[in-house]
Amino acid sequence: MKDTQMKKLLQAEQERQDRVINLIASENIVSQDVLDALASWPTNKYAEGYSQFRYYGGNTYVDEIETLAISRALDLFKLSSKKWSVNVQALSGSPANLAVFHALVPLGAKIMGLELSSGGHLTHGYKVSVTGKLWTQVPYTVDEKKGVLDYNKILEIALAEKPHIIIAGFSAYPRKINFKKFREIADACGAILMVDMAHISGLVAGKAHPSPFPYADVVTTTTHKTLRGPRGALIFTRKDERGFDTLVDKAVFPGLQGGPHMNTIASIAVALREASQAKFQTYTKQVVANAKTLASELKKLGWIITSGGTDNHLFLVDVFGTIGIGGKEASEKLEAVGIIVNKNTIPFDARGPVNPSGIRIGTPTVTTQGMKEKEMVSLAKKIDSILRS
Repeated sequence: MKDTQMKKLLQAEQERQDRVINLIASENIVSQDVLDALASWPTNKYAEGYSQFRYYGGNTYVDEIETLAISRALDLFKLSSKKWSVNVQALSGSPANLAVFHALVPLGAKIMGLELSSGGHLTHGYKVSVTGKLWTQVPYTVDEKKGVLDYNKILEIALAEKPHIIIAGFSAYPRKINFKKFREIADACGAILMVDMAHISGLVAGKAHPSPFPYADVVTTTTHKTLRGPRGALIFTRKDERGFDTLVDKAVFPGLQGGPHMNTIASIAVALREASQAKFQTYTKQVVANAKTLASELKKLGWIITSGGTDNHLFLVDVFGTIGIGGKEASEKLEAVGIIVNKNTIPFDARGPVNPSGIRIGTPTVTTQGMKEKEMVSLAKKIDSILRS
């Protein structure tokens, strides 16, 4: 690279990633093949529109790239192209969720999603997000004592509020999601069921978490996190007489975006192929085993783990409740010695999001690096020592 200033920064970031223990639940390490596809020739191509229906010429090969990505996405999650459509052009998870609402939810209508401090996401109708400005959020929470979803309470809220769409899927919820229950709730109040599986899509692909597809009308996901691809998104839409697939495609383009990032779509296709291999299932099961072990070991050392543990790749630690420091201070103390986590609210957090009561810990990256249960035991002791020092 001739730009020496940028080369230096890129090398510094690579070295940083190499020397730290990364426990951020939404990050991972991609393969060299995924990186190669991301920094490839489709970067130069403007391909506004969809495969076979572009507004520019010269699309012979990018059409094939997009078609391949679509085919691999459907194959990975064992979906029929007759029953499901998938859009691979959304730039990331937040734009993907916005596209779904733009397509399917009338302005001002009710979006029912998990409250932010209980593990929900900003784009599920939270007030600071554009989704909370254009639509009305009907929040539900986890059970205050157990820290898990109370499906009877969610049903009660849904019947009273009659939301247009219900969102299952979260950014900081450590337990398995009962998608069948959510389907029953959506049917009971006449709502569309959307699943945001951004965090667990890799686990679903690797059979380490139940699949939402038998129950959902729409499924969105990012392609990084547990799926271990580049930063991008997929929107799966059930094909039926409602025509949601056509509406979602029109919402992505031309509704919200122009030309897609074809290099990213090529890279996503590579990651989807990798996730279809048998060793990826072994990887995802180890991700969950590592998270369970790390949470369990910290709990033994006296740390408060919300909901008591985890069923997936992440969990929340109530550091304020355990030793009286905020999540910001805890994350800074850990980063000072090369352990990276993120501060995070915990359910019914009395502290603000700038310095909440908790930290979120995830195991996708360390599992990619080859760590197993033995390393999680050592890591728990190290985290305990650093935070109590």
